[in-house]
Amino acid sequence: MGSKVHPKAFRLSTIETWDSKWFSIKNFKSFLKDDVRIRAYLKKKFREASLHKVTIDRSRKSVTITIHTAKPGFVIGRAGSGIEDLKKELQKIFFRNTRTVLHVNVQDIGQGAVSAPVVAEQMALDLEKRMPFRRVAKQAMDRVMKAGAEGVRIIISGRLNGSDIARSERFSTGKVPLQNLRADVNYHLAEAHTIFGLIGVRVWIYRGEVFSDKIEEAVATSKGRTQGRGGRRTERRPERRTSSPQS
Repeated sequence: MGSKVHPKAFRLSTIETWDSKWFSIKNFKSFLKDDVRIRAYLKKKFREASLHKVTIDRSRKSVTITIHTAKPGFVIGRAGSGIEDLKKELQKIFFRNTRTVLHVNVQDIGQGAVSAPVVAEQMALDLEKRMPFRRVAKQAMDRVMKAGAEGVRIIISGRLNGSDIARSERFSTGKVPLQNLRADVNYHLAEAHTIFGLIGVRVWIYRGEVFSDKIEEAVATSKGRTQGRGGRRTERRPERRTSSPQS
């Protein structure tokens, strides 16, 4: 029986970090519930804005929400009016009757084709428009590979093309090393609500390896040395010189 773990949770100790940056003992449950509700609200409101992630930073009297998106103009609006309206909505829904100072920031992620949430949500939107799932998957893989990714894996599950029995179809190209902690693997699960039922879209995108300064130093110092059994360090012995017989 296989054991599955989220690729981001698997790499929190190496190359990934938390999307929520705060610490609390008394209000942990309420803060966690608010973070989940805020992310669900923003995901539903800006589904077509190519959201990558939402980070929440809390201090004693203020909350800073940063929206990472591939289409910042869709969120900002004309002359920044979208940010002000969004700030008022969030303040009214989640921070009513509190003295919390709310800050909303928008950050452009640049290339959205190498973001698994952006790719998965776009595929879900295409499936809801009743496009063939194979064409959707192949077009998504082509965009991801042209954007510079080293590998992509896509699994679509549900009543595909309106079939009576649900099944899963898998598409992959390149390499996706799931067990390498240095591998920058971006993962996301999206849901497409069709007339035949719910279709799940899972996307893994491999964006290369991430080396920290310590890892680079260890690699640099270990050049020219070989490792023996049991992790013992061994050095190359000098080659023996053989003299040719004199005639």
